[in-house]
Amino acid sequence: MLRWLSFFTGWVVGGLALAFIIVALRPELLNHAPPQTRLVQQTTVTPVAGEASYADAVARAAPAVVNIYTTRLVTERIAPSGLEQLFGNYPPRYQRRTEGSLGSGVIVDARGYIVTNNHVIANADSIKVQLADGRVADAHVVGRDPDTDLGVLRIDLAPLPVVTFGRSDRLRAGDVVLAIGDPIGLSATVTHGIVSATGREQLGIATFEDFIQTDAAINFGNSGGALIDTTGALVGINTAVPAKNLGVEGIGFAIPVNLVHGVLDDIVAHGRVIRGWIGIVAEDVPDAQAAQLGLPRGGVVVSNLYVGSPAQQAGLQPGDILLAIDGAPLHSAQEALAKIASRAPDSMLAIRALRGRQSLELHARVTEPPRNR
Repeated sequence: MLRWLSFFTGWVVGGLALAFIIVALRPELLNHAPPQTRLVQQTTVTPVAGEASYADAVARAAPAVVNIYTTRLVTERIAPSGLEQLFGNYPPRYQRRTEGSLGSGVIVDARGYIVTNNHVIANADSIKVQLADGRVADAHVVGRDPDTDLGVLRIDLAPLPVVTFGRSDRLRAGDVVLAIGDPIGLSATVTHGIVSATGREQLGIATFEDFIQTDAAINFGNSGGALIDTTGALVGINTAVPAKNLGVEGIGFAIPVNLVHGVLDDIVAHGRVIRGWIGIVAEDVPDAQAAQLGLPRGGVVVSNLYVGSPAQQAGLQPGDILLAIDGAPLHSAQEALAKIASRAPDSMLAIRALRGRQSLELHARVTEPPRNR
């Protein structure tokens, strides 16, 4: 028994001695974890950088976005009662009620000028503006421009946050944009999307259209609010969404800030936008009709003329096809009206037209549009 115990003790001591020698020669073996431990280490997730945030852009722009409350007095005829319908000799009765509406606007000047949509303030009897910081002020209309659906208000408050103007002509499809407004009275609501397209026109929203299309949500009350880029600079004024009954989603339109800037400057300086006008009503000529007329593609037809207008005095007639203005070929009625509008009043406009198969070269003196047209 003692002999076996002595043999076992010697075997253990020898094994420990051999292990000591191996570790002394290969110390890195102590750092090797068992296979199961190594597997756990290999599957440890490394933290990644956080997702992009636009909080700084919103912080720069949102204080300059305001809530606009408008009211107007509406007179309605009261429907006759059954007795009145029976005898029919009661005078008509009317009732008056106050109708309210919500919209948004953007402070664009420290002197209190605010840009919004014309349809937000049209026919309003009173207008109140609430700032993001809670201050409220009465606003008066400086000027409106239905042709671009823009309007300018002014409030008497100081100091005021002012938005930074960006460059809408640098926008590309795919650029990230954010819409800030006050839908259903929820102030400084921010939605996020991209530019879907630029230069959208012929939508029937305004006379002069050059819209930015975006999929950033624009809801009721957002009209007149800000469309900003990722730096917080203003690139558009949100204006419209297609009718919900069309079943479309993710389509909204904004007026580009480059157009807004020109309208704003004119309204502040003159109370109105000064544009050229010759008194034509123009419509597009479909390609199929153009082929019948011997034209390579569709153009513009004069569908009507204002009596006594510069166009009528120059010799244009309904049915004439407009081919070029000042030597530049025309491709749409929208383009023709925009070219005329860009000319200063009292300048001369060169028009190339087609009447039947007869080519015409005419000159019209540009004027301002009549106020009551």
